[in-house]
Amino acid sequence: SRVSLSAQPPGGQVALGDSLVLSCAVAAGTGPVSFSWHREGSGTPLGTGPRLELSRVGDKDSGHYQCRASDGDSAAESPTLNVTVLGEWDRREC
Repeated sequence: SRVSLSAQPPGGQVALGDSLVLSCAVAAGTGPVSFSWHREGSGTPLGTGPRLELSRVGDKDSGHYQCRASDGDSAAESPTLNVTVLGEWDRREC
């Protein structure tokens, strides 16, 4: 895919109550691009723009996230990123 998705912290594993930032990028050489963010294939975008910030994540924020990039003529989707929210129990086991 010409659309890439990255996460901070890497891998999409984030502790309960922390922040997660997802970033979307397209291959060089494309014109103006608009972005939208989706979870579990939902039709309603979670946000627009090249970055999606989830602050104070909770259990409900777990799931598969994807970025869709469109240049007006065509659209492409990033690979799916599985976001895992680690609770207090998970954190103790690390």
